[in-house]
Amino acid sequence: MKRYLDGQVRRDLQKKMLVLTGPRQVGKTTLSQQLIGEFPGGQYLNFDVATHRAVIQSQSWRHSAPLLVFDEIHKMRDWKSWLKGVYDGRSPGQAVLVTGSARMDTFRQTGESLAGRYFRLRLHPLSVREWCDASSVSPQVALTHLLLRGGFPEPALAGNEADAQRWRADYFSGLVREDVLEFSRLQEVNAMRLFAEMLRSRVGSPLSLASLARDLNLSPVTLGKYLVILEALFIVFVVRPWHRNIARATLQSPKVYFYDTGLVLGDEGLRFENLVACHLLKNVQWQQDTRGAMADLHYIRTKDDAEVDFCLSEGDSLTHLVECKLSDAKPHRALARFAAQWPQAHAIQLVRECKAEADIGRLQVRDAAQWLAALEV
Repeated sequence: MKRYLDGQVRRDLQKKMLVLTGPRQVGKTTLSQQLIGEFPGGQYLNFDVATHRAVIQSQSWRHSAPLLVFDEIHKMRDWKSWLKGVYDGRSPGQAVLVTGSARMDTFRQTGESLAGRYFRLRLHPLSVREWCDASSVSPQVALTHLLLRGGFPEPALAGNEADAQRWRADYFSGLVREDVLEFSRLQEVNAMRLFAEMLRSRVGSPLSLASLARDLNLSPVTLGKYLVILEALFIVFVVRPWHRNIARATLQSPKVYFYDTGLVLGDEGLRFENLVACHLLKNVQWQQDTRGAMADLHYIRTKDDAEVDFCLSEGDSLTHLVECKLSDAKPHRALARFAAQWPQAHAIQLVRECKAEADIGRLQVRDAAQWLAALEV
C-alpha cells in the first residue's frame, strides 16, 4: 500500500539524512523495505535483531550501499554521536534513513547534536483520504471502516473483525509490557498498564491527573511522567487548551486521544471524536514536518464550561474551530460564540450522519466523511 509520505521521503533522502518516526506497526518498516527495493544493494539493519546489531556495532555493512536504513537505533548507547559519525563519514551520495517507534528527542541521551544533518517526518495511521485511495471506496464507507477497525494497516486490512481484535489485544499489551521498559523500571509496568487502560475510557475529557492518581494510589507527578512516556511511544497524544500564553496553557487540563481509534472505550461519539483528532494531528504535523509551519492543535474551554472540541492555530492566530457531532446539525452554541470571538477562523461543525450541508451565519455544517477526505493527507 502506498502511503502519503512516500513522495516526501524520496525527496528528503536526496538532501539530508531522514528520521522517520511513528507508532509501532504503523508502516515504517514496510515503507523502508519498499524503498530498499528501489535502491539495488540497499541495506536494512534493525538494532533489535542480534545479527543486525552486530553489523551496526562493527559498522560492517556494505559501504557501497546506495541506501542505509537503521531501525530502532535510538536503543544504542550514545546513538546521536554514533549516527553523526556514520552520516559524516558515509560514502558519497549514500542516503541514510533512520526509523524508530519512539520520539527520538525524548530519550535522555548525551552526545553531539544532529542539527542541520536531518529532516524529520512522522508517519501516522491511515486517514479517510488514504483509505479511499487505497480501496477505491467512498468517504462514507472509508469513515465507517476506520471507526470500526482503526487506522493501523494490519487491522484495517484484516479479513475479518476477529483478526483485527486479536491484533489490537496483542498490540496494546505488547506496547505497555515491552516498550515501556525503554523508559521505566520493571516494577512500574503494571501501574502504567493500569493508567493506560484508564485513559481508554477518558478520551475527549479534560484529564485530571490528581483524580487518577488517587484511584491508582500514585502521585500526580508520577502519572505526569507516565503520560510523557505514553506520548513518547506514540500510544497517546495530548491536546492542550488554546491560549496565547503557552506556559499558561500547559497548566490547564489536557485532553488525551489514542493514535489507534480502536483502543477507545466508549460510544461511537467518542470514537468519532478520537478519529477526527487523529486526522487533525496528522495534517498539523504534516505541515510542521514538510513546510516548517507553526501549526498546532488545541481545544477551547472557558471558565463557564463553554467548549469546542478542537481548534487549529498558525502561530498566535486561530485558523479553524472544529466541533464534532454524530447527527445533530443544529448550530453548536459554543462554536457560534467562539466564531464571533475569532472571526478570522473557519468555524466547522462536522456531522457524522449529515443529511444536508449548510452555512448558518459563520458556521459551516459539513459532512464529516467528505470534509476529512478533502484534507491534505
